[in-house]
Amino acid sequence: MNRSLGIKIIRVLAIPAVVIFSILMLKVISQYTGFDKNVGFLMFKQKVVGNPYWMTFFYIHIFSITLCLLAGLTQFSNRFLMENRKLHQWIGKMYVYNILIINVPACFVLGLFSNGGMIGITGFILQDILWAYFTVKAVLLIKRGHIAGHKKYMILSYAVTITAITFRIIKNLFYKENLYDYELFYGLNVWLSMAINLSVAFFIIRKNTLPLETDGIDKDNK
Repeated sequence: MNRSLGIKIIRVLAIPAVVIFSILMLKVISQYTGFDKNVGFLMFKQKVVGNPYWMTFFYIHIFSITLCLLAGLTQFSNRFLMENRKLHQWIGKMYVYNILIINVPACFVLGLFSNGGMIGITGFILQDILWAYFTVKAVLLIKRGHIAGHKKYMILSYAVTITAITFRIIKNLFYKENLYDYELFYGLNVWLSMAINLSVAFFIIRKNTLPLETDGIDKDNK
């Protein structure tokens, strides 16, 4: 299988998968619109649901993360970029603002109270740091005219964004209450989801053959 074919297959499979799971996440999120503290994930967080700060960050995160998932899908199509450059830039800015201003701070607080013990907490904090770093790096590179580097760090940023999907896929497929300790499984799943997504991201970057940062300004941006 040649490089271009491999990348095309990943894109063909990834885009509808993200769309489908984003829709499913919207269905999951809808159960929180009534602000009931005894539904879904909140049933496992009864120790902190009385904390107004934690609850605020929780609602901020769940009601905004799907926008990040869907916004990211539009950012990796060369055709979309060429035909809708202004729209691409606008959606990209909304993606960046959503992550850096809303979700990184919210997820840092949520991560400190994560399930999965110290394994889960450290995994979520590291994920949050990488999310911020990759996104900021992508912004700095495009401001300097490094289009290739910008694309690659956006791939890494989006890989972290969709760990929410990978996490739920693994949990739904493999978690068995009578076989696994929930806390241990949860904590290990945080790391496994991140490892899988970043591995795929680095595979895509490597197959594109260009380095994460170029020495000069990309020709397309001259």
